[in-house]
This record gives sequence, structure tokens and C-alpha cells, in this order.
Amino acid sequence: MNVEERKKLRDKKRIVIKIGSSSLTHTYTGDLNLMKIEKLVRVISDLKGQGKEVVLVSSGAIAAGRQALGHHTRPGTLAEKQAFAAVGQARLMMVYQKLFAEYNQIAAQVLLTKNNMVDDSTRYNAQNTFDELLKLGTIPIVNENDTVSTSEIPFVDNFGDNDRLSAIVAALIGADLLILLSDIDGLYSDDPRQNPDAEFIGLVREITPELLEMGKSTSGSDVGTGGMAAKLAAARIATDSGSDMVISNGEDIDGIWQIVSGEEKGTLFLAHQNHDFDLMDYLNKEY
Repeated sequence: MNVEERKKLRDKKRIVIKIGSSSLTHTYTGDLNLMKIEKLVRVISDLKGQGKEVVLVSSGAIAAGRQALGHHTRPGTLAEKQAFAAVGQARLMMVYQKLFAEYNQIAAQVLLTKNNMVDDSTRYNAQNTFDELLKLGTIPIVNENDTVSTSEIPFVDNFGDNDRLSAIVAALIGADLLILLSDIDGLYSDDPRQNPDAEFIGLVREITPELLEMGKSTSGSDVGTGGMAAKLAAARIATDSGSDMVISNGEDIDGIWQIVSGEEKGTLFLAHQNHDFDLMDYLNKEY
């Protein structure tokens, strides 16, 4: 039990929520699940009503483009992925804008690439933009700018960039909590879909080399891209930069409430701000 550590999550004020494609789409068709998106929007709007600042890192642009164009299999080429993303980013944002407006909230789109983060000038501008958007009371919705990015997309199938992107955003804006909504309940000692004896790990105080070894890819989704290795990489960035992080199952959107209410939900990675951690050094060497 980690009751005291969980209770501290009630006081978090600046929250980044990442939701993956597999949590936003129907299992068999890969089409957007509008009921689930509407529930996510309602929960985020309620968090805003409590005075919290929320940034949403949302996957789903390529899946939305596939749906709009009638393609029901994953794109095989970079050009296809970028074309689907070009259609899907606009479509996904339209859905978010419409649903947030029903709750009297204003959504803002922020598209990032790695180059935005490693360049001092654009990173500083991005940080200022986030601060201003949050000050204005908007809900920034972040995704990689897949339509122009040629370095990120080819690796997304193996590394799940939006997991790490959400951690980078959390570090950039000084968030105190990152919630990764995934297709798994949290961290296990092994893949629970392959090993029924895998043990659930509810609390991680330190990310050890042994833990990183356990982080092999576990996503079996046709639309999801991030395995556990990507989530542990995100946890390193988030916790080293001073943010707690929770991995939880995106099938249960209401689980966000349990997390911010201090209940036992998902795997909690405790922040242990590492003053030697340099985000730019990490991006240049490991991203």
C-alpha cells in the first residue's frame, strides 16, 4: 500500500494527460470512439472546474485519417502516414473543439517536433506559448506534427513517441503530475497477456536498470504504438524533472478521477527531481 504517496496526488495543480490511439478508437475497426472521447472531455472539463490546469497529449491523428479516408489497415509507408495524419489532425481537433465547447471550454492545438525542443529559441517560444494558453484558461491539445516530421514517424512503431512527448511536455511546462492512459493497467513484472503469473507493481520509487530491462514492448493493438519500454522512458524524463507519473488503463476514463483523488489506481512513479538531469542532453543523446 502507498496511501500517503497517493494522497499527495490530490494537491496536483498542473497535470498532463496522455491518451493513446488504442484508448481512443474502437478495437475492431480502428475508428474514433466518440463516446470515450466525450467522457475524456467531460473529465478534463471537470478538472478545470476544480481549478487545475490540464494539457492533453492526444494520439489518434493517423487513426482518424484512416477512418476519414476509408483505410482499415495500418499505413505501410511514411508518405501514407503523413497523408493520414494531415487529414486526421484536422478531424481529431474538430472533434475536440466541438466537444469541449459543449462544456464551455476552449481547446488549443499545439503541434510539436523534436526540432522544436532541441532548438533553444523555439523551445523557449513553446514554453511561453504553453504558459500563456494555460493563463488564458484554455486546454492545450498536443501531438507531434506528423505531417512534416520525417524523423519521428518511422520510429513511432517501436518507441511510442507520444509517451515520451508527454513527458517532455510535462518537463517543459513544470507539470507536477503526468498521467499515461494506456492499454494496460500499469507496470507488471512481465507481460500479463503472456504470463498469468505476472505481478502488478503499484509503486515505483526509483527507476532502476533492472526495471528498464523489464520494459519490453507489450502493445498488441493495431492502432497503439507505445510499449512498456516507451512508458519507462517517459517515467525517467518525468520523475527526473520533478513530476509524479501514473500509468493507468485508458479503457477506464473515470480512472483519472481515482488517480487525482488519491486512490489506488495504476502504477505510481514517484518524482525524485534529479538536478543533474538535462532535458536537452537527453533529447540529443537518446531521443
